[in-house]
Amino acid sequence: MQAIILAGGFGTRLQSVVKNTPKPMALIHGKPFLAYLLDYLKSHGITKIILSVHYLREQIQDFFKVNYQGLDISYAIENQPLGTGGAIVNAFQYIDISEPVFVINGDTFLQLDYQAMFLQHQKTSPLITMALRKMVNCNRYGIVLTDRGKVIAFGEQGSSSPGLINAGVYLIKTSFFQEFPVTASAFSFEKDFLLHHINQLHPDAFITDDYFIDIGVPEDYARAVREFSIK
Repeated sequence: MQAIILAGGFGTRLQSVVKNTPKPMALIHGKPFLAYLLDYLKSHGITKIILSVHYLREQIQDFFKVNYQGLDISYAIENQPLGTGGAIVNAFQYIDISEPVFVINGDTFLQLDYQAMFLQHQKTSPLITMALRKMVNCNRYGIVLTDRGKVIAFGEQGSSSPGLINAGVYLIKTSFFQEFPVTASAFSFEKDFLLHHINQLHPDAFITDDYFIDIGVPEDYARAVREFSIK
């Protein structure tokens, strides 16, 4: 299995506690957050990683090089910020077209059964499968609505109700951008693409309540430091 990791963002909200460092390289007990993610992916059968990098990318490249703990590492370099959408399009040139590819945010950790998600995707064969996380309070992320195993709509942020959120893990067919052509210009995969094409895409939902953390804000980075010490 293979995965694209989106690791090119500036991490603006985290700069107050992690300065001059790409967000996925924020240290937790002396080890970059991204290393925890890659270790977990390897343990679940992923062997090939494409790191989409931009901001201070040399720090990521110098640490992981082209092989990390037996993982084959490639780099899709963003010469200018491309947003999540443009970064995915840019990284597709490095994937193995013989199998679908996971796309994962480099600042989130989801203790997901990646093999189970892969098997579901292979069985139902959608263009895209989205990992959705059950939450008791969806305020920060916005609710995702489903019907009979399909994602049908995205709600606005601000609801404190329980529900499902987009956990930032996708499994995408390699023909995806042939059926929905886009360029590698800057755009948000979530806001500019998924939101506008949801009725044509009919994404599969893979629902989980496994451990989830997003270190994009200082309070959740501090939580990761506390919780990863006992994980």
